[in-house]
Amino acid sequence: MEFSKEIIANYNNWVTIFLMVSGLYIVVARGNMVKKLVGLSLFQTSVYLLYLSPGKILGGTPPIIAEGFTVYSNPLPHVLMLTAIVVGVATLSLGLALTVRINEEFGTIEEDEIFAKGDDQ
Repeated sequence: MEFSKEIIANYNNWVTIFLMVSGLYIVVARGNMVKKLVGLSLFQTSVYLLYLSPGKILGGTPPIIAEGFTVYSNPLPHVLMLTAIVVGVATLSLGLALTVRINEEFGTIEEDEIFAKGDDQ
């Protein structure tokens, strides 16, 4: 009974771990470049959750000093993750653009076929 309450209490952590492992598996196990980019996006989402989950303090208020408030939430993790999201979108778009260019050059986006064509040349 206690164990199940502990699992439910750490729900955010379990979701983060699941997304991280799923993303890493997709990157390692798949040869398709678009699937690898999707795996990287999943992994990146898990990092966002990893930083944002402990950033919220129950009962905390925004960091505006006022009478009657003693517990404040730190906005820095949220600001950093907004920046990380922008960088992640830019990185994903660059990866997709490179995948399109590789497809134009080699006629495929499968790594094994690209390596085989590279050995032939």
